[in-house]
Amino acid sequence: MITNCTKQPPVVEDLRNHSQEQIAELRQLLTVGAPSRPDPRRPGFYEIEGLSNTYYVFKYPTGTKVLLLGAWERDPVAEMVACACPAA
Repeated sequence: MITNCTKQPPVVEDLRNHSQEQIAELRQLLTVGAPSRPDPRRPGFYEIEGLSNTYYVFKYPTGTKVLLLGAWERDPVAEMVACACPAA
């Protein structure tokens, strides 16, 4: 007998008072496996880029839970400047 086991998305715990829209976007990003950028100074902490926000999270090593620590709006102008002006 063969059974299909689908991987469940991690539980998102909001440690601040983020909006329901932000939590929903983060859940969607986690579900689709959006790329995350590790924090070089803190193991287990990541930045995840959404369409309108960037999320700072802690991912448990088991992959079952994510703590949402911070979210901020992305600034498209700053991103364009960063791409156009490489570091010297």
